Amino acid sequence: MASFPAVQSVSRALMLLTEINRMGTATIRALNLRTNIPKPTIVRLLETLIEAGYVYKDHRMGGYQVTNKASELSSGYHSGPLVLQAARHWAIDLTRRLKWPVSICTLQRDGVVVQYSTIPDSPISPFHSTIGVKLSLGARAMGRAYLCFCPENERAILYQAMRESPDSENHFDQASLEQIVTMAQRNGYAQRDRKVNPVTSGTIAVPLMLGDRVLATFGITFFRSAVKAAHVEDSLVIPLKQTAAQIEGEIQTLTH
Repeated sequence: MASFPAVQSVSRALMLLTEINRMGTATIRALNLRTNIPKPTIVRLLETLIEAGYVYKDHRMGGYQVTNKASELSSGYHSGPLVLQAARHWAIDLTRRLKWPVSICTLQRDGVVVQYSTIPDSPISPFHSTIGVKLSLGARAMGRAYLCFCPENERAILYQAMRESPDSENHFDQASLEQIVTMAQRNGYAQRDRKVNPVTSGTIAVPLMLGDRVLATFGITFFRSAVKAAHVEDSLVIPLKQTAAQIEGEIQTLTH
């Protein structure tokens, strides 16, 4: 038994840090709903975490994110928060140059979840908001970019998760899945299945790697009527791959 009562402010601050880490980008309202901590208290604790360097307020996304300093709290810090820290300014720069919104997703069992998006910076986004949206591994570009570029032993596990998935978009026969993987690996990027909604837009995506591990996926969404198929490679794929390489370089810097 503890010899003294827990310091409530410390417990609450750690609770907030945990929830922000889980959500990727967290608003005060979302934190209040998840923790039942009063909003004024949340604001004060967040300001303390920001001053300590563990939390960053992203004004474009309207929420809070964990910073790279969180790596000091866990030797396993190699996923969502690290990628967001490394990718944020590169993603914004890509959208400013190409105008289309880009997103960053991390794995969640049989799909990937959008952790960051530059929709607020895009004047021509097909969507209003995608934060927290789960996308299938089978049919969505962001999910395919994970499935197709992860190590083979991990892919075998994901295949099993897809077979057991309640999401019909994950229900492909083995031959079709192998064809999707082969095509993505040959091209160096994944594309959204043209049959899934919304059919008026498309997405291409690439993995963000650390060694042979996929940390996250990075993709750009566009209106098909505005970017003809013959121009996708030059106008979107090449800039996307170049930006992904810059992000991976920053990840390497942050992990050393």
